[in-house]
Amino acid sequence: MKRKRISIGIPCFNEEKNVEKAYTLLKQTTSKIKNYTFEFIFVDNGSNDRTRDRINSLVKKDTRVTGIFLSRNFGPEASGQAALDHSTADAFIFYEADMQDPPSLIATFIHKWEQGYQIILGIRDKIEDPALITAARKLFYKIFKSISNIEVPINAGSYGLIDKKVMHALAQIPEKYRFYRGLRAWVGFKTAYVHYKRKKRQFGISSYNLYQYIKHSERGIFGFSYLVLDIMIYFGFLLVIASFLFIIGYLLLFLFFGNPIKGAVTILVSIVFFGGIQLLAISIIGKYIQVVVEETKARPIYIIDEIINKT
Repeated sequence: MKRKRISIGIPCFNEEKNVEKAYTLLKQTTSKIKNYTFEFIFVDNGSNDRTRDRINSLVKKDTRVTGIFLSRNFGPEASGQAALDHSTADAFIFYEADMQDPPSLIATFIHKWEQGYQIILGIRDKIEDPALITAARKLFYKIFKSISNIEVPINAGSYGLIDKKVMHALAQIPEKYRFYRGLRAWVGFKTAYVHYKRKKRQFGISSYNLYQYIKHSERGIFGFSYLVLDIMIYFGFLLVIASFLFIIGYLLLFLFFGNPIKGAVTILVSIVFFGGIQLLAISIIGKYIQVVVEETKARPIYIIDEIINKT
């Protein structure tokens, strides 16, 4: 009986201290899982440390390791997508090189997969990250879940397993402005959840900061929801009604009491208020236009400098 193949994609950016440790950890974990063939796809997303050298050394000593090197840093979505695009296995598992996710769950993911689930998601019940980052992440998931047109579980990261049917479905989506967690939910399929505790990073420094989390969250909000535009429409409609009522009220006051409202302050406050609303509305529209422009450029999500594999 032919063994099923499972790809483990490991996106890396400045992870020279973690690459070999992550490989060893994954190798030890997968060696205990029988009747499956595993391959490890390391993607270097334009690192400026010795990550590339570390991956090269792994390729030389293990034929199951593939190294994909992007020509520069194309953002967090690109490295994961590159690993996914170069997998021809029966299933695919994302695993981040920082090793914050327990690899022991891989066996659980596979067990759920064999039960018929095509997407198995790791749900982070507790995350040992800085308090500000953790709070921002939770806030984003709650907002995204409430405004998006798809159901995305709160605290579901990239860590999980997807069946080859899901891989093919994701490959058919031509979007360049990608948000993997949203697309994974959008394609559907039978889904299972595995809850776990996410550990602190032990080696190296995370390339993610609060600003980058916010920028990444924009991909989800503007890629999967039009509620922000709807809110501006409703708010604008309410302002028109309020302005109309104010004009009627002012005319009545003028007719009965003369001109009781005096001074430039009232005018100045009104100009600033309505000007701010207009600027906000234009900015939101501009963000959606930005998404459209990025899509119409039709540039590739990433560019590969080199792929190495001994096989």
